[in-house]
Amino acid sequence: MTVTQELAVATASAPLATLQPLGFGHFMAQSDAVGQTLLVVLLAMSVLTWAVIALKGVAQTLQRQRSRRFLDRFWNAASLQQVEADLAAPATDEGRDPFSRLTQQALQARAHHARHGTSRLSDAGSAGEFVTRTLKKALDEETMRLESGLTLLATVGATAPFVGLFGTVWGVYHALVAIGASAADGPGSLAQVAGPVGEALIMTGLGLAVAIPAVMAYNVYTRRNRVTASRLDAFAYELHTFVAMGQPLGGGTLPAGAAAPAASAVPAAAASVTLTPPATATRRASPIAA
Repeated sequence: MTVTQELAVATASAPLATLQPLGFGHFMAQSDAVGQTLLVVLLAMSVLTWAVIALKGVAQTLQRQRSRRFLDRFWNAASLQQVEADLAAPATDEGRDPFSRLTQQALQARAHHARHGTSRLSDAGSAGEFVTRTLKKALDEETMRLESGLTLLATVGATAPFVGLFGTVWGVYHALVAIGASAADGPGSLAQVAGPVGEALIMTGLGLAVAIPAVMAYNVYTRRNRVTASRLDAFAYELHTFVAMGQPLGGGTLPAGAAAPAASAVPAAAASVTLTPPATATRRASPIAA
């Protein structure tokens, strides 16, 4: 009897269970509560990941559009009073962009210090120092806003492959146990081992499918946030100059025949700006990428 005939006889005499088609459905039907729980965890991670990706993508698109429109109005304004009147228009906090919120905080800090002075410990210092502290606090708040949701993406990207790997190890273990239990009926074959082990590898593939989008989205949004934060720093430096030191929004040149402002009009402590200007601080173009 040839080898081909022996394989045909072995296939014909094999139990019906061994001839069932293998795949994801068969794997889930044979898995226990642990394997099904791991699958549910991976599905939940995937749903949350794509929800965060979609929400942050839409939010960042709207934020860039609003920032571009505000910065156009800001640099074309004749004075800070015009900017303040523009910010006084009704708008929800979610409907504003980081640059307008930063400007509003600085203008409110200047008005607060002019009205209340140093009556409280939190208001101690000159007007320039108080505006500087307010801008630093506002920058920290904007950074926290930008980083919302990134913790979830980082967690999913770091843990999803291991969750899938654990499901694979668990599936291979149960497959080998089942093969060992059926070895009493006769010697096992490669088909009996390869099928269940191959099905168990599905969990590793699912873990990678969940982790890869999360890691890619995390890297993209982290870079965008870093660029936005650097542009906010540059804008905060110029805003501090306008608000605390009383310089005009134009190029800073006075009309012909106009007298320079008196030295007493500028607070003494405000003359030294503590915010370090980045290299792009002197640009007057809109700092929002297209």
